[in-house]
Amino acid sequence: MRLGLNLGYWGAGNDAANLELAKEADRLGYAVVWAAEAYGSDVPTVLAWVAAQTERIDVGSAILQIPARTPATAAMTAATLDTLSGGRFRMGLGVSGPQVSEGWHGVRFDKPLGRTREYVDIVRTALRRERLRYDGEHYTLPLPDGPGKALTLTVHPVREHIPIYLASIGPKNVELTGEIADGWLGIFFSPEHSGASLEALRKGREKAGRTLDGFDVVPTVPLFVGDDWRACADRVRPYAALYVGGMGSREKNFYNDLAVRMGFAAEAAEVQDKYLARDYDGAMAALPVDFLDSTSLLGPRERIAERMRAYAQAGVTTLTISPMLQDLEQGIAALRTASEALDLAGVGS
Repeated sequence: MRLGLNLGYWGAGNDAANLELAKEADRLGYAVVWAAEAYGSDVPTVLAWVAAQTERIDVGSAILQIPARTPATAAMTAATLDTLSGGRFRMGLGVSGPQVSEGWHGVRFDKPLGRTREYVDIVRTALRRERLRYDGEHYTLPLPDGPGKALTLTVHPVREHIPIYLASIGPKNVELTGEIADGWLGIFFSPEHSGASLEALRKGREKAGRTLDGFDVVPTVPLFVGDDWRACADRVRPYAALYVGGMGSREKNFYNDLAVRMGFAAEAAEVQDKYLARDYDGAMAALPVDFLDSTSLLGPRERIAERMRAYAQAGVTTLTISPMLQDLEQGIAALRTASEALDLAGVGS
């Protein structure tokens, strides 16, 4: 199991600290640093900036939003970032959610499975530098009865194959990830509740005639280091309440649905009710400590090492940490503690 670092969204006032965290992760031998986008900063610009100031660590999009770009543009971005970084780019894709897709990008959130499958097909075709022709339900290239022509990507990426990851949560989406992607970007991953997700990945791999060998299982896990793990859990509550309670609408919140499938149905409903009523303190308090503990790395180094063993035994291959920051010094200390804990756990690769 390798370590990764997730910087989250850019532009929240901690950009200089995030860059220093990326540099420290590079020095410590972390495998990859990820950055995200929603409706603020775009992720390719951030990754280019980070790649220019690091040496060995991979840079990954977690995620490039599918509704934000045509698949051909996504392929251009991947080829460019791979070239500029010297072959260090990992391409994470996701459909986002209905509110962002339709409200920000003006793209209907319909048939996400079929749209994702076609999108990945086109991206891979373009990156193979084949003439771009596609006749699908969602995409047709070139457009018929017009002046468009089938073109070939002019940029030569450093690598023959740029790995594609999918961020997915629902069972069918996770199964599709196993079938067509090189890796899975998970969230709120719990070793104790991971069986259904890993089985969905296996089913997808079997459809493609493959196994999970060589497939990258990459959950992002909140990290807070301290002597009292329960006090550390409280530092994760704002993050978890936002996702379980307020990310999406009452009718369509994929993170809330995931908490329900993990066995926290009543608690997830209470968190959502309070969050949507703007009782944010109540929503945070309603999160069960067991949910926070099983989906985070909390406490002193030895306890974190114990949890890392559980993640490795569950099948995680790249454990991406997201430090719950107070300041840069604390963040760098957390990265170092995680690296020491991985050595202590004896599951590093």
